[in-house]
Amino acid sequence: MTFEVQPMAVVLVGGLHAEARRTTVDHLMRAVPGSVVLHHDLSTAPLGTVRRSVRDATGETSSGDVPLVNDCACCALREDLIPELERLADGRLTRLAIVELWDSVEPRGMAEVIASHGDGAFRLTNVLTAVDPSLVLPCLSNGDDLTDAGLAAAATDQRAVGDTWARQLEYAPVLVVVDSESTDTSDLALLRQLHPTAVRLPVHSGRLAEIALAGFDVAAAASAQHPACARLPHDCDEEGVSTLVWQQRRPFHPGRLYAALEDLCCAAARSRGRFWLADRPDLLLAWDAAGGALCVESVGPWMASLPDAAWEMVPAERSAAAALDWHPDHGDRCQHLVFTSPDLDRDGLVSVLDSCLLTDEELVAGPVAWRGTTGFDQLLDTAA
Repeated sequence: MTFEVQPMAVVLVGGLHAEARRTTVDHLMRAVPGSVVLHHDLSTAPLGTVRRSVRDATGETSSGDVPLVNDCACCALREDLIPELERLADGRLTRLAIVELWDSVEPRGMAEVIASHGDGAFRLTNVLTAVDPSLVLPCLSNGDDLTDAGLAAAATDQRAVGDTWARQLEYAPVLVVVDSESTDTSDLALLRQLHPTAVRLPVHSGRLAEIALAGFDVAAAASAQHPACARLPHDCDEEGVSTLVWQQRRPFHPGRLYAALEDLCCAAARSRGRFWLADRPDLLLAWDAAGGALCVESVGPWMASLPDAAWEMVPAERSAAAALDWHPDHGDRCQHLVFTSPDLDRDGLVSVLDSCLLTDEELVAGPVAWRGTTGFDQLLDTAA
């Protein structure tokens, strides 16, 4: 008789809220007997190393220093993570490896590394972000660079606190919420509106072990983050927090939109979506703003600009999203921007956005009326 050896389960626990993260890890370790916590501390990077520690219910079982790779602490983490997981899996004594990510490490990259290297010895079973609701808005509104906050993962790390926290929050399908005396109803409303599809689980929930072992689809998680098919929040207004969903079927005038960028990216704690410029009709552009900083990025062509044969080469989720949102004249080209914030000025925001669209006269005049813009060409060329 042969017995099939089950792969070791691996769960990622991340987030900028360090105390909430550690509380979640400790609860999870108690909830799943045979758990081990693997953590790489990137705060030692200025000394040229990353500090790795492994602990179980009895305390720390091993530790060591990992040298930086290309002056990058996060690269050192990636290179050391898989061998450590393989070592834990080889012992066949670990039921669950809890990978506690350091403060500014984003879960997507680590999830994709683990999923691509399992080889049957281990498998990623979920991704959790630990949340203190009272800190959601302060982190999201923080425009400081990670370097200035002492949270950079490399000398070249140009991320900011706000957008890093947004990606940590929105990628994870499960948000583990810890108790906080400072939390009020508006904090919880903001959390619900930022990630409405997430499972929000109290840290002391009896379901924590079940959720940690539930399973995780890396491809589906990546698709859910792609601007062309992202599951964006719906329009909402509760407890003084609003989400405005703005959709239109005519292009932006590049010059007017560029002139309004500062006002628009500061209008909400968080905004995201996809948009369409009149002078670049084939280019799908992503809008991603947090902490008063805006990232505009080209993510490829609109499906409407592709030949029919090319549809077979794009992911099914992308073609399905385009088909569901198809317009007889414009195809999947659209403006779909979502703004979430306390005290959101809905009317003012809509007025600014509407004023950036082409007028009827400009639509008739054609491309000559749209070109010669100020700044947007340089911004997009830099982003590309």
